Amino acid sequence: MPVYLLPDDEILFPPPHLATAEGILAVGGDLSTERLLKAYRNGIFPWFNPGEPILWWSPDPRFVLYPSELRIAKSMRPYFNQQKFKVTFDQAFDRVIKACQVRASESDRRRRAIGSWITKDMITAYTTLHEQGYAHSVEVWEEEQLVGGLYGLAIGKIFFGESMFTQVSNASKFGFISLVKWLEERGFVLVDCQQETRHLASLGARSIPRREFLSWLERFAGAEEPAPGKWKN
Repeated sequence: MPVYLLPDDEILFPPPHLATAEGILAVGGDLSTERLLKAYRNGIFPWFNPGEPILWWSPDPRFVLYPSELRIAKSMRPYFNQQKFKVTFDQAFDRVIKACQVRASESDRRRRAIGSWITKDMITAYTTLHEQGYAHSVEVWEEEQLVGGLYGLAIGKIFFGESMFTQVSNASKFGFISLVKWLEERGFVLVDCQQETRHLASLGARSIPRREFLSWLERFAGAEEPAPGKWKN
């Protein structure tokens, strides 16, 4: 399969089923709000190394979590019973995304990659989405210290997870579980985890065919869906 070069003068993407076996669909374009929203609504997301052109992905299968299928290990129950951590939403987006950048940089160094895929341009783009009410952060606090968190996009009734970090054992897991419960209470139908990890699989995430994922987006993340605005606990 060829990788499509996106035009600079028009915001469009080829059909997701034209992605390569690895999931790469297109290259180029920019990280404007309009392009990013169009991408996510069509099951596409950016992921690229610093200094390289923007790569747009649409993997098949897609790794997702249905909120009703969330699994909470017995080892996590004392954390909730004792309320070991406090969870907030949209209180420290800038700190969360930058902490995720540091965590991604450390992971990339272990893989001998150059820098973090959460580049300065990515931070600027997603901060703009946050200001417009689409991107959201989950903060996990131990007393007054930020010890974990994650960020992603909410479009319609779909949450698109992007990255998470932890500085204390189980902090990010506590935040993710709290988020999924909160989303389920508000009628969200799906959490997009993009690609498989053992960590998310242990929480109940599983792979589904891309065509099935796209059908969920068509039903619950259409172009007419407004930004939900900032979240409140």
